[in-house]
Amino acid sequence: MSTHTPTVLWAQRSSDSDASKNVLLLTVEIVDAADLKIELKPTHLSVTAKSPNSPQPYDLTIDFYDEIDPDESKVNTENGNHIFFVLRKKKLQAEYWPRLTKEKLKYHYIKTDFDKWVDEDEQDEVKNDDDDMMAGMGGGMGGMPGMGGMPGMGGMGGPGGMDFSQLLSGMGGGAGGAGGAPDLSALASQIGAAGGAGGLDLSGLGGDDEGDDQEEGESELQEEVETSGDGKSTSTEKLEEIN
Repeated sequence: MSTHTPTVLWAQRSSDSDASKNVLLLTVEIVDAADLKIELKPTHLSVTAKSPNSPQPYDLTIDFYDEIDPDESKVNTENGNHIFFVLRKKKLQAEYWPRLTKEKLKYHYIKTDFDKWVDEDEQDEVKNDDDDMMAGMGGGMGGMPGMGGMPGMGGMGGPGGMDFSQLLSGMGGGAGGAGGAPDLSALASQIGAAGGAGGLDLSGLGGDDEGDDQEEGESELQEEVETSGDGKSTSTEKLEEIN
């Protein structure tokens, strides 16, 4: 039976003094692996498995560029999506391996894992604890918790959650004030009925000017009445004198 070679992503870290920072990071892309068999030796890795996503069984063998330490290496097969390895390099050295494989050949199924790759001179900026690296190989961040909407926003359907065109159309064409200006008191009441405008206080809009205009009008009317009254009284007095 023919077999299928899975894709392998790899990255590495190096150190000449700390073994935990001198590792290979491998991701073998086999989804929902079944009948999984892994053989890890100082010089090579062998993986065979079946998957519902492939009609052919998977078969992978990698001969390493240099030796690793199988006893200090780790594997994660519980993710379900892929198989993850943190392999300890046996020889402590600051330089990177020039390649993953022993032979200097181009393997189409072996690719650089750019999500985990760090240049040699940038390694000090990255935390390289084995447990953290293994935890981070479980498919990234696992999805950000749903934000569920910001508290107090209540579903905004526009500015403040209101359709101002509808509010204005419900105010008799928007010309309820002097000179065709909208009746702001009616607008405020409409906004209040629509659930508020996100905490905006519109009670003062147009209130002071309208009140001043009304008081002014009442004062002028009162003066006219008084003037009219005085004129009538004067006419009556003159009539009495003539008689």
